[in-house]
Amino acid sequence: MNSVQELKRFRANLADELHSAAIYETLSRVEKDPSRKQIFGELAASERMHARVWADKLTANGRKARSGFNTKTHLMKGLVHLLGPRFVLPSIAAAEFADRNKYAGNPDTARMSEDEHRHANVVQQLANAGNPPAAQGVDIAQSESWHRGVASGNDLRAAVLGANDGLVSNFCLIMGVAGAGTGNKAILLTALAGLIAGACSMALGEWLSVTNARELAQSQVSKEQNELEHSPESEEHELALIYRAKGLSADDAKRFASKIMQDKDKALDVLVREELGIDPAELGGNPWSAAGVSFCLFALGAIFPAMPYLWSSGMSANAQCISFSIFALAAIGLFTSLFNGRSAGFSAARQVLVGLAAAAFTYGAGWALGVAVS
Repeated sequence: MNSVQELKRFRANLADELHSAAIYETLSRVEKDPSRKQIFGELAASERMHARVWADKLTANGRKARSGFNTKTHLMKGLVHLLGPRFVLPSIAAAEFADRNKYAGNPDTARMSEDEHRHANVVQQLANAGNPPAAQGVDIAQSESWHRGVASGNDLRAAVLGANDGLVSNFCLIMGVAGAGTGNKAILLTALAGLIAGACSMALGEWLSVTNARELAQSQVSKEQNELEHSPESEEHELALIYRAKGLSADDAKRFASKIMQDKDKALDVLVREELGIDPAELGGNPWSAAGVSFCLFALGAIFPAMPYLWSSGMSANAQCISFSIFALAAIGLFTSLFNGRSAGFSAARQVLVGLAAAAFTYGAGWALGVAVS
């Protein structure tokens, strides 16, 4: 018989594997591309095999192996159906990357550990390139840069955090003004002004950030292109070093580098990706679309605490504002659980408690300032 702690670990591993299998099965059903559909199906089958291992261990200990899904699973499946595989893949890839070593160091799970590393690699390449992983040529160099996308470029994470900024900032602003004893009309005007000002500020900040990043990237790409034009031998040597760093032999690395150098555009693409960490096709994204998305996401979050003052006033409006904000905070907490590795319940509760604490502080500060001014 295994210990209580080991049984707890078996259950957690079973839940994780069933969650992953359900997500990959959903991706396989929704995906239109036949090759990607097949890959998702194979990943789901692999995760089902892993789940069976932990279910068998629980059964051997006289414990029931539960096969139900949690809130996080249903939420992610819904997002896959609603927004499509390409939107949610970065979050799934980040989760795979974080869990790739969970079975490491145990001889009994060596095979599953290898599978988890392979899953992380495959999913991130699908998320980044939208193509099945390649085995040689320029794709060898590109494949090692996949982990850069785990911490950035995640549309789901950016959307959730953008809405959270609008919600928390406007909720606190409204509570601060309400604490000062201001009338309903002034609170509503303050809330709408905070929404517009905050959304504009976020949009401008995002536009500047993306624009500056693009200009810097373009400058660096131009320098790399100039070096490739005037010092091709040196750049070919750098390419060979890149391939050797991927584990190729010296002869294979030289052969691949020589082949890539026959196409200067492809050579530039590899050098820019590997040396600078820049995707030449993106260069940081479109600043105008980034600004527009930031504006809308901030406004979406900020509207929740402001809505009750459109039809109510006084303590009733304050109570509704708090209720609406708690609901929105809990929803954001649920979404953050998709990429923070914590349970949906814990993430929602933490988000609500932190948001209420911030609002309570600003309410108290507003009350103190209102008393002092009056």
